[in-house]
Amino acid sequence: MIPGGESAKQAHHEKYPSGPSSVVFVGSLDSTWDLLLFAATRCLPLLLPPTNPSGAATPPVRRRSMAAMNNDLGGLGGRPATSQANPFESALYGAGPGLIRSGLGAYGEKFLGSSSEFMQSNITQYLSNPQYYFQVNSQYVRNKLKVILFPFLHRGHWTRITEPVGGRLSYKPPIQDINAPDLYIPLMAFGTYVVIAGYALGVLGRFTPEALTLQFTKGLLGWFLQVILIRVLLYTLGSGEAPLLDIVAYAGYGFAGTSLAMLVRVFWSPSYYFVLPWFSICTGVFLVKTMKRVLLGAPRSYERHPSRNHYFLLFLAVVQFPMLFWLGNISG
Repeated sequence: MIPGGESAKQAHHEKYPSGPSSVVFVGSLDSTWDLLLFAATRCLPLLLPPTNPSGAATPPVRRRSMAAMNNDLGGLGGRPATSQANPFESALYGAGPGLIRSGLGAYGEKFLGSSSEFMQSNITQYLSNPQYYFQVNSQYVRNKLKVILFPFLHRGHWTRITEPVGGRLSYKPPIQDINAPDLYIPLMAFGTYVVIAGYALGVLGRFTPEALTLQFTKGLLGWFLQVILIRVLLYTLGSGEAPLLDIVAYAGYGFAGTSLAMLVRVFWSPSYYFVLPWFSICTGVFLVKTMKRVLLGAPRSYERHPSRNHYFLLFLAVVQFPMLFWLGNISG
């Protein structure tokens, strides 16, 4: 019992008749010890953990996160945590990645496909496939050399043979078509031309690396001039769609006759002036027939101005004389 407690309570009820009964007003305490005992009895239950009726200690309540408290309160400011679902947004969220992937895939495939077709068409038009020009065998080489060196003996046609490949027409390779251009014979003929030029320089006692290099450069320059001449001729005749490697091949066939004429000159010099004109005529006839039937590929465009076209083809044949004589001249 606290001294003076009952009197203090009665005085409090008299002063505050409707006040809470749980509040105790201590009017006066006789000693310091009574004050400390009173404070301990009031504060000690606040410091000890609460107990269950069974006597076991109740685990401490964990502090909840701000997100959980926000959800309990219905979001910030009493608003719901998640807004109302948008049907268009949910649809795009579910199907958006698939639609984007399929759309970009279709667009990329279309773009790459058109680019591939464009590049393929341009490569086919100007360069074609290099492997195509080396599909040859010994029989083709023999027959092709006969056509180049003796075109008057060729009794067959001069047009190229086509075959359907992938839904469109394509020319057969040289191994299956004698009229198809190839790069094997021009390259071998050019190599033979350089070797014979070096041998002739050695026989004449004028062989030097500089002289052989000059002959090699002259051969390349002559080949390049032939390509330019044929290209300009085709463009003038209205047919500029011939692949570049086709023109390179046809321009290099002239080295076959030039190499044979140079070889004959080594053993018998006067015969050179009979053999080389013959091969010049044969090369000119071969190119004229080739340009007229193979490279043009469009008889209607050729028949629009027949007289003019004949003059151009005749000019191509006549140019072979000075060209081959210049190539066959060994300078050292």
